[in-house]
Amino acid sequence: MDIEQRQAEHIEFFVKQASTNNGACLANVVTEATSHSSLFAFSEILAVPSVLELQGTENSVYLDLLRLFAHGTWSDYKSNAGHLPPLVPDQILKLKQLTVLTLAELSKVLPYDMLMQELDVTNVRELEDFLINECMYVVGHCKREVRSVAKMLRGLNSLCPV
Repeated sequence: MDIEQRQAEHIEFFVKQASTNNGACLANVVTEATSHSSLFAFSEILAVPSVLELQGTENSVYLDLLRLFAHGTWSDYKSNAGHLPPLVPDQILKLKQLTVLTLAELSKVLPYDMLMQELDVTNVRELEDFLINECMYVVGHCKREVRSVAKMLRGLNSLCPV
């Protein structure tokens, strides 16, 4: 089974879950989806009517959380953490991975100091370990993002040629 097919199956699973739940049960679906190690696309889940109905309810923070994972970054979370549910470690990892992909889409070159600040990383070794061990994993699960990561790596290579 190829990567795109698996991603589509994960999306379909969570769309079905979101379609058959509401309120507090949807909060669990959102938490599971944003924690899932192989799911990196959230627009389809955001389009589910029952998810959109969270707006203005006591569970609207989960709609905001899903929007964050669809369109936001780790810095966005930090800026709005008081208005969002706390993240579990799997969500933090995923949001940081998505942050790198977002930054790679926006800039041809990603300086280490900018990445360290955006990801709350304290040293170069920690950053490089994250990029190699965690972001390369994302490439295997986000085929459509491969171009962005490749662009990012070319930019990193220009900063630190081998």
